[in-house]
Amino acid sequence: MYRSYVRLAESVSAKPLNIRQASATIYPPIPLYRRLLRAHRRLPTEMRSLGDDYVKAEFRRHQKVTNPVHVMGFLTQWKMYLDELPQDPSAKNFRKLDPTVFEKMSPEQLGQLYELMHATKNIWKQISDDGPEPDSSPS
Repeated sequence: MYRSYVRLAESVSAKPLNIRQASATIYPPIPLYRRLLRAHRRLPTEMRSLGDDYVKAEFRRHQKVTNPVHVMGFLTQWKMYLDELPQDPSAKNFRKLDPTVFEKMSPEQLGQLYELMHATKNIWKQISDDGPEPDSSPS
């Protein structure tokens, strides 16, 4: 089983993976889940709500997965997401997804990403609509 982890990890990333180092940085599912929800507290209310719902749904969906390769991949990706979340609430460190990530996604994952994109657009549209209106009174 050890060799299969190494082969899978090397196929996913460009650099070789040190299994001991990777497993040291991965949290068990429940502590990772808690850390994700705590990290979302630093986000704006709308983003926090969307993020919390998504995290809860994904962890519920993967609760009964028994394949260790899938579990490792799931936990690794969520740990990477946790590391990407801004530590400072005012920081705007958003970045685009790497094109190679899209190539490795299943059609179902691409559909979920598409739905997430539209959900976030709607949230940002609502925020800009609720913002202060420009002064249109003639002078």
